Amino acid sequence: MMRLELSSAVFLAVLLSAGSVPAAAEDCPVKSFEMAGIIATVNAASSCDASMKVFEACQMGSTADIQFGDAVEKKCEAAFLSRLKTPQKRTYQDQLGRCDEKYADKQGTMWRSATAMCRAAVSQRYARRMAK
Repeated sequence: MMRLELSSAVFLAVLLSAGSVPAAAEDCPVKSFEMAGIIATVNAASSCDASMKVFEACQMGSTADIQFGDAVEKKCEAAFLSRLKTPQKRTYQDQLGRCDEKYADKQGTMWRSATAMCRAAVSQRYARRMAK
């Protein structure tokens, strides 16, 4: 149990130092912080980058973030997925899979949140590359 608490504290410290901690509730454009509202706001965002900003501002550090991340992935994929050739799609799927594997052996909802953020970031990177 002490080891889990220590690794949680280390994870939190890493997030704090990386600036990836969920923003204050005042920064989330969905003041009620309701899941459906956040997902709707992500879906209504004008671009992949805008949807990611909503996710970053509204993330909860829990399994709820999986749904927010999925919405960002779909938003970003709409900008590039149909233009990828089969080998590129495989590479993209591999990178998403690395996010899944990265935290697979970790227990706790914050690790599911980290996985969702990782996957959304991969999708965002691809969308940015294809926009160039």
